[in-house]
Amino acid sequence: MAADLNFEQIVRDHQTMVFSTLVRLTGSRENVEDLAQEVFLRLYRALPGFRGEALLSTYLYRITINVAQNEWKRRRRAERSTVSISDEVSGWEDRLEHPGLNAEQQLAEEEFKLTVEDELHKLSQVERTVLVLYHQEERTYEQIAEVLGMPIGTVRTHLHRGRKKMREALANASKGRSELCTANL
Repeated sequence: MAADLNFEQIVRDHQTMVFSTLVRLTGSRENVEDLAQEVFLRLYRALPGFRGEALLSTYLYRITINVAQNEWKRRRRAERSTVSISDEVSGWEDRLEHPGLNAEQQLAEEEFKLTVEDELHKLSQVERTVLVLYHQEERTYEQIAEVLGMPIGTVRTHLHRGRKKMREALANASKGRSELCTANL
């Protein structure tokens, strides 16, 4: 019973991190509850063998990333048959609008969010994971290196490459929108 209470506390303490990381890594809120349940089920099964050589949060990030990678693979298989990436990110349209923006600004912001999500999904899995962990989850190089089991220099390389690709892709997308607007005048 005491072990169950400890596990319940672990879930309460880490559920926000697990949910937000899954949403950021998968780019979708679809099935996030099922994915989070899978993360905690894997953790529960693995806890008896957990030696405490790393922080529990680091261990949990690794499990979360593994579950997200499995979801990417599942989506890729489904995508080959019928689903396109634009369908996966359509849930962003349901977000609350910023009260201070006019309709044109809101539309531009939504288009930018969709472009960022689309470009993020074009990155390799490791670049996407490093970008999300560093920029959105605010993890250090050391924490990311430990979670992913790679040297810090490799983490920095993937972060640099991912940022460069995102910067170029967003600049190209912005340039394309600007040319389209100018052509319509």
